[in-house]
Amino acid sequence: MDAPDTGTNFEELRLGMVARQIRRRGIRAERVLDAMESIPRHLFVPAEQEPSAYMDEPLPIGEGQTIAQPFMVAAMAEALLLEGHERVLEVGAGSGYQAAILSMLAMEVIAIETRPSLAVSAGEKLSRLGCTNVRVEIGDGSLGFPAAAPFDAILVTAAAPAIPPPLLDQLAEGGRLVIPVGPANQQELLRIARRGGETHSEALYACRFVPLLGRHGWPRLSQDATHG
Repeated sequence: MDAPDTGTNFEELRLGMVARQIRRRGIRAERVLDAMESIPRHLFVPAEQEPSAYMDEPLPIGEGQTIAQPFMVAAMAEALLLEGHERVLEVGAGSGYQAAILSMLAMEVIAIETRPSLAVSAGEKLSRLGCTNVRVEIGDGSLGFPAAAPFDAILVTAAAPAIPPPLLDQLAEGGRLVIPVGPANQQELLRIARRGGETHSEALYACRFVPLLGRHGWPRLSQDATHG
């Protein structure tokens, strides 16, 4: 999967990233660690960012958006508690990197992106990598994707002022919703589980993401933070 003839050993950098930034910081799900070791992050960033692709930081991908810090990508994937049979909705496709990770952990992934240029770019990257169980849709992710609901897991890679009701409505019994919620400059990553027709919430990490835009998100703003 790695790009040839660059003079950089991306596989070595990727394995080091997982060992130092992810495994050492407490991510224990072996399927998530395997996915992070397998998916080439440098293919999801602009060419000028490739030398920094495996550093412990978010990176710009254009349109004021960024690809998330590797640890947060892994932490969010682990929080979904995927076993391989699930149908997953990702809100905020961004670069497509998080969707590529999810493609190795779930049966089917639908990723929604509000910015058409990012959606097209993410879809092309995922197709080139052979992620055949992922499709990218353009639309208002705060509304979810009712045409394919319900979902066993929903991952939101942008910050919401509150949990969008449509996402709760589209969560299957036994499903998990992982979403950053809070003010624009700082959020908590929450996991909401649906059990017995009720929802139960727990806070996992402090985080900072780009704003979720849409009917149940924020107005269109020009803020940078982290994204899928």
